[in-house]
Amino acid sequence: MIPEKVVARIAARAAREALATHADASAARVKLAAPHASVTVGSGTARLALTLDLPYPMDLAGASRQVQHYVSDRVAHLTGMRITEVTLDIEHLVPSGGLEDRRVQ
Repeated sequence: MIPEKVVARIAARAAREALATHADASAARVKLAAPHASVTVGSGTARLALTLDLPYPMDLAGASRQVQHYVSDRVAHLTGMRITEVTLDIEHLVPSGGLEDRRVQ
């Protein structure tokens, strides 16, 4: 059995890969915080919970689905586990112009 800590590190790395792969050119310039993952493992299955930042503006629902599918497939491939759930907690939406203060006029 693979320890939960190891599966969590794999999931966090996969989330970083997904964000880099699926981000458009403007989003690629944004400095996003590293994703964090927690995992519950049991009898050959795993449930994943990811906390991450997403660049904005972008299709948030589409990007979330892409991250969930990519992470699920990647973790399953690398660990041999069946992934039953991938939940996302979007901590911040990071403007494509960076984190500087902006005013709406």
